[in-house]
Parts: sequence; C-alpha cells; structure tokens
Amino acid sequence: MPAHELRDRRVALGALWGEAAARRLGERIAEDPDPAAALERLALRRAAKAPAPDPLLRAVVARLAAGRPVAETAEAVGLGARQLHRRSLDAFGYGPKTLARVLRLQRALALVRAGVPYAEAALRAGCADQAHLARETRPWRAPP
Repeated sequence: MPAHELRDRRVALGALWGEAAARRLGERIAEDPDPAAALERLALRRAAKAPAPDPLLRAVVARLAAGRPVAETAEAVGLGARQLHRRSLDAFGYGPKTLARVLRLQRALALVRAGVPYAEAALRAGCADQAHLARETRPWRAPP
C-alpha cells in the first residue's frame, strides 16, 4: 500500500495484516514483560522479511540526509522532480522536501542529544541559525 494512503490516518493493524494475525501479535506483545521491546522485535522481524528498499530511494535518502538540495538529488538519481515526488509519496508518505526537513530535524536532534549546543547543532544540521531550527520544529510539535 502506498505510504501516502496511510499518512495522517489511524489504521488498525488488522486492516493491514489481517484480524487474526493482529490479535495474536497483540496478545504476545501484551504478555511480554517488556511490551515495547516485544513490539520492536516484531517490527524488526517483519522488516527483515520485507522486500529490499528501492536502491534509488535509498540514494535519495542518503543525499537528502547529507543535506543535498532536492533538485540536485533528483538530477543525481536520474529522476525528474515530478517522478521523485510521486515515488517519495509512495515510499515515505510525503514529498522529498518534507523528507529533507524530517531528516534535517533528525540530524539536529542527534547532535543535541550528543551534547552539541543548540545553535551549533542547528548550523551543523543545515539550518541558518537556532531560530531557523526552532521554526522548523513548530509543525512537528503536538498541540497543547
């Protein structure tokens, strides 16, 4: 199922994996002494059995994660802007510009968690300054 069809929706696991399988998995997770770890193990096992990700999209993620611009990334992987947008919607649930923002925020968070001061983390992640990073985080915050 294309990821953009699931974006911003709450979909029951049974709708994706079947009701019986979802019920069994839910019971196993609930019975585990560490349900979060059990859920993570389950997700990792499922991911290991899934088809390998599209190598082209892996290259897109790598380039965007390194802070490369979307237009340059599209050209480097041999796709037009519209093709890259369509493939990104199917794979990630949103377009490449949003993916680049998510990856920049992840870079900044990793730097801050490693003890890098906010202003420096913002610059190293690809933001113009700390205020730019703060503005970037607003859309991702949960409402009060």
